[in-house]
Amino acid sequence: MVAPSGATKDDFVQTRVKNLEAFGLKVKVSANILATRGNAAGTPQQRVSDLHAMFLDRDVKAIWAVRGGSGASQLLPLLDYGLIRRNAKILVGYSDITALHLALLKHSRLVTFHGPTASANFTDYTATQLEAVLMHPRDETTIYMSQANTTRALTAAEFRLKTIHHGVATGRLIGGNLSVLTALIGTPYAADIRDAILFLEDVSEAPYRIDRMLTQLNQSQAISTAAGVMLGMFTRVKNDENEPALTMEQALADHFGNINIPAAYGYSFGHIAHQFTIPVGIRARLDTKAETLTLLEATVT
Repeated sequence: MVAPSGATKDDFVQTRVKNLEAFGLKVKVSANILATRGNAAGTPQQRVSDLHAMFLDRDVKAIWAVRGGSGASQLLPLLDYGLIRRNAKILVGYSDITALHLALLKHSRLVTFHGPTASANFTDYTATQLEAVLMHPRDETTIYMSQANTTRALTAAEFRLKTIHHGVATGRLIGGNLSVLTALIGTPYAADIRDAILFLEDVSEAPYRIDRMLTQLNQSQAISTAAGVMLGMFTRVKNDENEPALTMEQALADHFGNINIPAAYGYSFGHIAHQFTIPVGIRARLDTKAETLTLLEATVT
């Protein structure tokens, strides 16, 4: 267990150790996990040291982020991508961990896993989807949406599954948290979305900010060059009730409504309790009519 982003505390860590032990895992905590520097879990050098140590440790089979937060992008110029490539291991997390997913795919050619951090609420759906991808990999795995999210959609608009363009798309899964992904544009770690299934989610962002980030992404690398778009949950939306504003649905439709590729939003991933795990870099098939994502190769060997 590592803390590449936000700072944490001992009681928080110990509770998260129990979360992972519930899967039958033995948990080793990184040396600097309780370090602090501002809102981060220590200096960039301390966090990189912990990551390198875990990749080099022969007893460690998977590396799990205890939480997200901010600051993971600080590590990218300091990582030894050759060391990581030679000692390839499972890396799990989401939100700010998107920076590591994109950088390690690009520079270490490592498939990593956009999935629950150790601090997640491991609901039955979240745990089952995680185990299917990480612990019981198959040559082909079809992921269905959470029934709990479908039920919640009856009263919460952000949980509604809506298709913008029907179709079937096949490509590598590339994406993660929209704020982090767009922050990497113009750096050596930026995502290449050409011919990919682009997946995106975010939290606590106003629709105008989502609009601005999607505009930046589209102007740097046309979204239409992707094979398809799978949008997760955009939750805890912040809008000033005293100002005219786009809805989240309008902001997304403005950017994805005019491109002729399969696109849908409301899929079961993001800052939510019931989420599925996405292998970043694996080939997959998105079917908007069936409302499924099918992984087309084994994710773990």
